[in-house]
Amino acid sequence: MGININRVSLAGLVVALGIIYGDIGTSPLYVFKAIVGGNPISDLLVVGGISCIIWTLTLQTTVKYVILTLRADNKGEGGIFSLYALVRRHAKWAVIFGMIGGAALLADGIITPPITVTSAIEGLRTLEVFKDLGQMTIVKIVLTIITGLFVMQQFGTVSIGRLFGPIMVLWFSMLGILGISHIADDLSIFKAFSPHYAIELLTTYPKGFLILGAVFLCTTGAEALYSDLGHCGRGNIRVSWIFVKSCLILNYLGQGAWLLTQKGQILPKDQNPFFTIMPEWFIIFGVLIATLASVIASQALISGSFTLIAEAMRLNLWPKMRVNYPTEMRGQLYIPGINTMLFVGCSAIVLFFQESGNMEAAYGLSITICMLMTSCLFAFYLYTKRVWVGWILLYLVVYFTIEFSFLFANVVKFMHGGYVTVIVAGALFLVMIVWFKSRKIKNRYVEFVRLEDYLPIIQELSNDTSIPKYATHLVYMSSADNPKEIEHKIIYSILNKKPKRADIYWFVHVDVVDEPYLSEYSVQTIIPNEVIRVEFRLGFKVEQRINLMFRMVVEDMVRNKEVNITSRYESLSKNNVVGDFQFIVMEKFLSHDNDLPLYERMVMKMYFFLKKISLSEERGFGLDSSYVTIEKYPLVVAPVTNLQLKRIVH
Repeated sequence: MGININRVSLAGLVVALGIIYGDIGTSPLYVFKAIVGGNPISDLLVVGGISCIIWTLTLQTTVKYVILTLRADNKGEGGIFSLYALVRRHAKWAVIFGMIGGAALLADGIITPPITVTSAIEGLRTLEVFKDLGQMTIVKIVLTIITGLFVMQQFGTVSIGRLFGPIMVLWFSMLGILGISHIADDLSIFKAFSPHYAIELLTTYPKGFLILGAVFLCTTGAEALYSDLGHCGRGNIRVSWIFVKSCLILNYLGQGAWLLTQKGQILPKDQNPFFTIMPEWFIIFGVLIATLASVIASQALISGSFTLIAEAMRLNLWPKMRVNYPTEMRGQLYIPGINTMLFVGCSAIVLFFQESGNMEAAYGLSITICMLMTSCLFAFYLYTKRVWVGWILLYLVVYFTIEFSFLFANVVKFMHGGYVTVIVAGALFLVMIVWFKSRKIKNRYVEFVRLEDYLPIIQELSNDTSIPKYATHLVYMSSADNPKEIEHKIIYSILNKKPKRADIYWFVHVDVVDEPYLSEYSVQTIIPNEVIRVEFRLGFKVEQRINLMFRMVVEDMVRNKEVNITSRYESLSKNNVVGDFQFIVMEKFLSHDNDLPLYERMVMKMYFFLKKISLSEERGFGLDSSYVTIEKYPLVVAPVTNLQLKRIVH
């Protein structure tokens, strides 16, 4: 890979601050407001609330993600699908955890931009001049910012990405300084470092356990931190987290100390402790920096969603979609379809909930599910690494206790808006499960035959001049993992449909491997200059540009004198003209002659609907459509068996 993920550099630290901590770093904008809610301010509520935050950031973010989960790197790459790729060869069933976690993480990407940007803009109301700012005006400002953010995606983010780091350094410094300036308001706030107050709040405060749902908002960005491992490296993440966590805790302590001076009062609905602790003259700058930080947080989640979908496509968990590469930077990609989906989702959330306080209810539920799935996959990863079972059980007991507590506390939010992200995550999961299951159903009925049984007849066909030549080079995309086998439908296409005579038959197979950036191929010359099999082994993060890759393979073989690609037509041969290449892509359609069980019939119907709206096979493989012939063939998954027909004699 060429990157030492443990190396720490100043540039790497600044980049890490810009890319990774947007989501977790903007949480002080709304966490304390959510904890206090409409409750009267008391010692237990404030000190217990901060104690919960400190220990959540310590156990959940620091221990689980920064110390433990970052160890599970897949050749330097992180994230739920990288983790799944690490364990999938040991357990096929692990795919379900990957799909649920991936869908929940994507759903989180739809709610984070609205809540962070809205919380920042609502801070304007803290200023005397804007205190009567209408909610619809705020909604319009938020929608304008979000629209600009999504329009920018198609140009890539390298240039603005360079600004992200310094802006986030400014943001975290501001958090720390604002916190320090208010800690002296009430020094008893330091009691919050004792977990005793967190336990007391959860067990004795009226409905105290439910406050966990608001507390959880302080760690929602932890999953994104693991996903960006490949961009920043483990060393840079671990060192920068020390600075980030210190600034976050200082800010929470400052907000808490100020709140302790307001004991007995109920905070007005539109008052946010985050902005209230700012000096009057600084509020406008604070809102501006908060807005920039929330845009960066949103940007990080959008980029993360693109990467997540690209990985899911390569792992065959998502329909193929068009992927653009706006810049040369590795890992920088743009998926127009997902960009549109996220934009529509974010805009709908802003219009539906309008206020950040309402959005808090929808936030957190889906990401808790994602964290649980990561815990399951990581525990299994530890098992594959032969870690002592006692440690794995301890890990599961601790994190299942914490995360199920968060989940139950968040479930209460379900009727207050949590159902929105659950529906979104459910729809995304449905797409993944349909795509995955349909392949399983199809593969049950794909018939493979031994290639060697058909080689004599293919050779005869190639030399049969009574049949017009179809192409000099005929290239088939094959799904046969075994090099000695070939799909029956390919043999049928060559021999039966309309015999396709060619000088050289190429069978190309793409194997997606668990290493993220592997890019290698092997060639098997079955009959010299007549039948050749090429196998590409590509990592799940490598773009499948088969057209380009295949050309490179052929050029390499010509250089090594392994194949002669000049045309066999006499007039062209003596002038060394290269013969034509024709790709044949097989496209399936569901035959009416099927007798599938109801569940499988519905899965296949949804699969073909998704196939219709997703990228075609040839574009998915990056083939040039001018050299491609599409052959449609019926997919008879389960032939009708109960059809009875009787002949009558006249």
